[in-house]
Amino acid sequence: MNATEASRDPDMNQVVGTHDIVLITLDTLRFDVAQATFERGELPVLAQHLPSTGWERRHTPGSFTYAAHHAFFAGFLPTPARPGRHPRLFATAFRGSETTAPTTCVFEQENLPAGLAARGYRSICIGGVGSVLPGLFAESHWSPALGVGNRHSTQHQVALAIERLRAHGDKVFLFLNVSAIHSPNRAFLPGCTADSIHSHAAALRYVDAALAPLWQACAARRPTFVIVCSDHGSAYGEDGYTGHRLAHDCVWTVPYAHFFLGST
Repeated sequence: MNATEASRDPDMNQVVGTHDIVLITLDTLRFDVAQATFERGELPVLAQHLPSTGWERRHTPGSFTYAAHHAFFAGFLPTPARPGRHPRLFATAFRGSETTAPTTCVFEQENLPAGLAARGYRSICIGGVGSVLPGLFAESHWSPALGVGNRHSTQHQVALAIERLRAHGDKVFLFLNVSAIHSPNRAFLPGCTADSIHSHAAALRYVDAALAPLWQACAARRPTFVIVCSDHGSAYGEDGYTGHRLAHDCVWTVPYAHFFLGST
């Protein structure tokens, strides 16, 4: 397999224990905006690792950050937006699970960070995800420089992630919640005075460029399995709705991808 070839159905029992694992959530990123930006050729860094068709269309388990991430850390990542029982990459052990397959990595522990820690991983959280979720990790990092109010937040997050990766020689589970796309995002579009899907896309273009050093650091360190997805979308006036924590297709439908970096 090519070092950056996307894999639709990896056997996570072969990945866990041999690869670093990186989960990146692009906070509030909508599928339609993500896919249109890809199709215009405006995501050169991410496009190197996406399928030729672009992002996979998926449904999020939660309409706002707290709910979505709680589900993610229980193994319920965004579900393919088509009928069927879709096997999960990770799962906590419970009887009657209909989406646990032979390729699913199953943990006895109550959440993904704890499950990976039991397999020898150092768990690292970077970015604001409330006051509860960072407590699931061995170490967590947040400051205003990493938050949505800082114009260079993703660059700061990536620099810190690289620093923490270099500080640990053993396997790492890195979670990075990218804040830049979340409102207010008008600063990423010159002359913009109000958030819109256009400033939303501009923020994504900024994030794309800022991620490049992280991919390089991961590939140089050890084989790495990367998941990049949104936690939920956000409405910009569609059908009268604004924001998220609401039941609208632009909130529930999110982009998703996973791929390998480095030698496999």
